[in-house]
Amino acid sequence: MPNSPSAKKALRQNAVRNGRNKGRRSSMRTQLKKALGALSSGNPTAALPLVRAAEGSLDKNAQNGILHRNAAARRKSRLVRKYNALLAKQQ
Repeated sequence: MPNSPSAKKALRQNAVRNGRNKGRRSSMRTQLKKALGALSSGNPTAALPLVRAAEGSLDKNAQNGILHRNAAARRKSRLVRKYNALLAKQQ
């Protein structure tokens, strides 16, 4: 247990931030799963808005420090590559 008042406050702040970040991380993962599901269905027009929403979520979470910026870039790159492969298969 923390002894000093500043350590007690830091513990409280960490708990609040942890809860907030957990919700944001969960939302990001849900959006990624929806985008990947739409890509696996084979319909690029239905997948495009979900892919864009997932990209935005990744960027926002990287900006807030929930996800490392290189990890966000890597995930976005893989998502867009799958979308482009789906488009190429359709043509």
